[in-house]
Amino acid sequence: MNETRIAVVGAAGRMGRMLIQAIHAHPSARLVAATEQAHSPYIGHDAGEVAGVGALGVMISSEASKAFGPGQVVIDFTQPAATYVHLELAVAAGCSMIIGTTGFDLAGRERIRQASCSIPIVFAPNFSVGVNLMFQLAAEAAKALGDTVDIEIIEAHHRHKVDAPSGTALGLGQAIATAVERDLSEVAVYGREGHTGARERSTIGFSTVRGGDIVGDHTALFAGDGERLEITHRASSRMTFALGAVRAAGWVADKKSGLFDMGDILGFKTR
Repeated sequence: MNETRIAVVGAAGRMGRMLIQAIHAHPSARLVAATEQAHSPYIGHDAGEVAGVGALGVMISSEASKAFGPGQVVIDFTQPAATYVHLELAVAAGCSMIIGTTGFDLAGRERIRQASCSIPIVFAPNFSVGVNLMFQLAAEAAKALGDTVDIEIIEAHHRHKVDAPSGTALGLGQAIATAVERDLSEVAVYGREGHTGARERSTIGFSTVRGGDIVGDHTALFAGDGERLEITHRASSRMTFALGAVRAAGWVADKKSGLFDMGDILGFKTR
């Protein structure tokens, strides 16, 4: 099995450390570069020691370009503004990208799509195998239940998450909307307050909870008359996202270009 050479941007963050742990534990993956923002106190530190796996001989650099080289796969779970910079570097270097960053607007998604014409990119709202299976199950439920139910998506995350609804919730909503042939941009309801009137059955509602250290809870609720179906995924560790991202890195390493998601890696489409 060929070795996958992986670089991690945002290496000292919560997800960055988990990614390094997952890479270290993978038998055919190797960490080759790690970067952080210039003001990080971890610049010059060994990335493995920062992640708690022992010295790996890869020092955390403030130079983002250090992470981008031919034949490398860069994993990015940062912020949209940083990801745009990383996209340009990846295209210039001709390396692959795994993008787990959330909070992109339509223009940002288009920038990712354009970059994928030159390099291979796996872009997913969630890299958990369980969540992507949930997308499939929710889409099948939506097809079967059709217009006989009201559909709501409830998500909860830790207090530090800055975007809402979560990328996973939006991905779940998109999977459901596609299954029932609705345009999510037209039927999504992101908040309710005051006298809202009766709920329109064609809408897909989103409810957001932020608090504590919740890693990520997502529920697709299908509420009909006399019964309701709930499909729920709860993440208890960010490691599930890290393992999925490393799996995606191994899968995309030999691709030439294109935009992929976890449905491609797992053998089914999620959007």
